[in-house]
Amino acid sequence: MGDGTISVTFWGVRGSIACAGPDTARYGGNTACVEMRCGSRRLIFDAGTGIRPLGREMAAEAGGPIDLFFSHTHLDHVVGLPFFAPAMIPGRHLTLWAGHLLPDRTLEGALRHMMTPPLFPVPVDIFAAELEFRDFRAGETLRPDPAITVRTAALPHPDGATGYRVEHAGRTVAYVTDLEHREGVRDATVVELVRDADILIYDATYTDAEFPARIGWGHSTWQEALRVADAGRVGRVVIFHHDPSHDDAFMDEVAAAAEARRPGTLVAREGMTITT
Repeated sequence: MGDGTISVTFWGVRGSIACAGPDTARYGGNTACVEMRCGSRRLIFDAGTGIRPLGREMAAEAGGPIDLFFSHTHLDHVVGLPFFAPAMIPGRHLTLWAGHLLPDRTLEGALRHMMTPPLFPVPVDIFAAELEFRDFRAGETLRPDPAITVRTAALPHPDGATGYRVEHAGRTVAYVTDLEHREGVRDATVVELVRDADILIYDATYTDAEFPARIGWGHSTWQEALRVADAGRVGRVVIFHHDPSHDDAFMDEVAAAAEARRPGTLVAREGMTITT
């Protein structure tokens, strides 16, 4: 892969809770984890259960720095971290980023709380890799590498969440998950974050028909994903964070409807890779 591309691989595409089984086998049942490769640099977004198979692959590779960005720290987005193999390898360097916890909390504190008995039998200190915790405030611009710019924005979600815009070599991918829109109104902050992106990965947990009964739950719809993309002149949309009750047949219907509405739209599947 050349340095002028961003390659995106989906390791976990579900929201709320993992739902492995025959009815979700084609799209996948692991919770959120997305890998972006910017040239030789690897960025990971969220540590749902999908980070486990990613870590298994990475453990067999030569060790470079790893950046792990959390949209937020609800359980479905962090529960895979204790099973991320590179975190167990001495000499690996793992930087963990979060933009929704300051000033009252920190990422290290949240993860230590999760990995504490009786919730989990071993502490964060079991990790042999060098961990660096980087709390920031959503809205800041981050530079994990001189060739990579990561812009951020706060998202409307219970307990807060952060959207990310990754820019590398003239290419842009936006990762915008766990947000609740207002019906009939485009969120100006979100539209600006995704403007002119080559790829938009968006929380499309529900359909417009389902949404009114789920207001306050913190998620959006695939139709809103397309409306945001149109407002921001986005290239390709990837529908993401599938509801665990939406089986493969349901997601096939979403895929067909979204393609008819905005050709080129994709529904995220585990193992799928797309490149800008």
